[in-house]
Amino acid sequence: MGRLTAGYVLVGGRSSRMGRDKAMLPFRGATLAQWIAKQVAEAAGSAMLVGNASTGIADLYPSEGPVGGILTALAHSDADWNLIVACDMPQADAPFLRRLLDAARERDADALLPRGPSGMLEPLCAVYHRRVREVMAARFAEGERKVTACLAGVAVAELEVAEVAQFQNVNTPEDWALHGGK
Repeated sequence: MGRLTAGYVLVGGRSSRMGRDKAMLPFRGATLAQWIAKQVAEAAGSAMLVGNASTGIADLYPSEGPVGGILTALAHSDADWNLIVACDMPQADAPFLRRLLDAARERDADALLPRGPSGMLEPLCAVYHRRVREVMAARFAEGERKVTACLAGVAVAELEVAEVAQFQNVNTPEDWALHGGK
């Protein structure tokens, strides 16, 4: 029998707009990826980096975007509930991530995605039940690369989040100066 929860941090992106590897940006005495992994581990009980074999789990679908990273995490996991967070969200702290996990278990959906004030779902700071893997993998095999489109037809619960800060990602040096590099 598997664990109830596991955590994964996606580190496989190209970071092309940042001009350097976002996962390796210095943040709070560590790298950004290490700090996010610490928050994920505190919330979920574990944290594995997905995307780089030298620091964690090699991406099974390199250069195929975040759906590939999510599928890699779900293929690796023996947990029911999987907290999956992109490495470029410096304000995603453990209390917020724990709130996502608690809400996912309470609602017993196939996935729980927060919805920020913009109305957009945030699939890269979300909780996925392992049962979504087959559906997502089938859509991925058909060529779909958008996370929310790969979740079509599964029970997705939403959690309204009033503050966007928890999942504000940093893609450019300007974003980093505003939201993370402090």
